[in-house]
Amino acid sequence: MDILCLTLGFILMIAGIIGSVLPVIPGTPLSWLGLIILFLSPSLPMDWLFITVTGVVAIAIYILDYIIPSIGTRKFGGSRAGAIGTFVGLIVGIFAPIPFGVLVGPFLGALVGEMAFNKTGGTRAFKAAFGSFIGFLGSTFMKLVATFIYLGLFIYQVVDNWSLFF
Repeated sequence: MDILCLTLGFILMIAGIIGSVLPVIPGTPLSWLGLIILFLSPSLPMDWLFITVTGVVAIAIYILDYIIPSIGTRKFGGSRAGAIGTFVGLIVGIFAPIPFGVLVGPFLGALVGEMAFNKTGGTRAFKAAFGSFIGFLGSTFMKLVATFIYLGLFIYQVVDNWSLFF
């Protein structure tokens, strides 16, 4: 049972790291679920404080992930149309056959949203789209850092309690 929990937890950690870059997969919550699976191992005593703190952080990051790109768009002079365009561009960018569609999609979505629905001029629309891009990069970086920290905590718990598993 311990090997199953270790393996499943590690798979969830890797899926969480991948999900921190791909917006369709909730990266931080998956990594947190990997920590929970680890602590469900019969050999490892449950640490409720650890699970609670990491869970609150995972939920906060999950919520911020949806807010930060819109904040970036607004801070750089964008409107609601630009923020919605960012989200739509992100979804389209995932399925686009071009390389780095996830990076280009939010930028183009905000640009199109500003120009088409707000009739915003080129420079202002470009500035709002750039803000969206910066917000997207910021939220992705935040998720990536969090999932790598969770992976480090996972590895630390396994190494620290190695004798309990085998």
